[in-house]
Amino acid sequence: MSFLTAAEAEALISAPDTSTWLGRRDRLLLHLGIQTGLRVSELISLRIDSITIGPHSQLECVGKGRKQRVIPLQKNTVKLVTAWLAERPPQAEGPLFPTSTGTALTRAAVGKLVTRHAATAAKRCPSLAGKNVTPHTLRHTCAMSLLHAGIDTASIALWLGHANIQTTQIYLHADLEIKRRTLERVPAIDERPPARYQASDALIAFLKNR
Repeated sequence: MSFLTAAEAEALISAPDTSTWLGRRDRLLLHLGIQTGLRVSELISLRIDSITIGPHSQLECVGKGRKQRVIPLQKNTVKLVTAWLAERPPQAEGPLFPTSTGTALTRAAVGKLVTRHAATAAKRCPSLAGKNVTPHTLRHTCAMSLLHAGIDTASIALWLGHANIQTTQIYLHADLEIKRRTLERVPAIDERPPARYQASDALIAFLKNR
């Protein structure tokens, strides 16, 4: 399972050229994908009226099985969304992430833009070069950030729209595997470092005379 560290996620979100309309669209899509953990199908189905800005800013989406769920938005996300909505025509049913012709992005298009921006971000954050970053990576990244924040797996399952909480266990297992790998690189508390080799006087004398 591939997910991004905080530094990698920041580099990816910062990769699009925000001096262009498409760059600002892509930045919001990447940011929203990581903050909300939406599936790519849920991202591209978002409409302008899916977003509510106010005291309790949130978005509504329709996931698998036509199940609706509401996800709260963080303050920095609200700023990006508000700025983007100001650029969009006031059409409630218009796609939140349109193409240059006004139609909704496709799954393939999102996959290509994620790959493109990941390659750009890898120049700033080299660890990205060794990862296969896909739209689903954004979802995994959201789940792992929630887990590291101390959110229980039942709440993460609700956030991601998992029908079965067992599906969410993969993130717990991934986190434990990372901790195990880290632990393997740390000497045990009662483990002394190996004694430094000390050559004998005879060996030193021999080497000097060679």
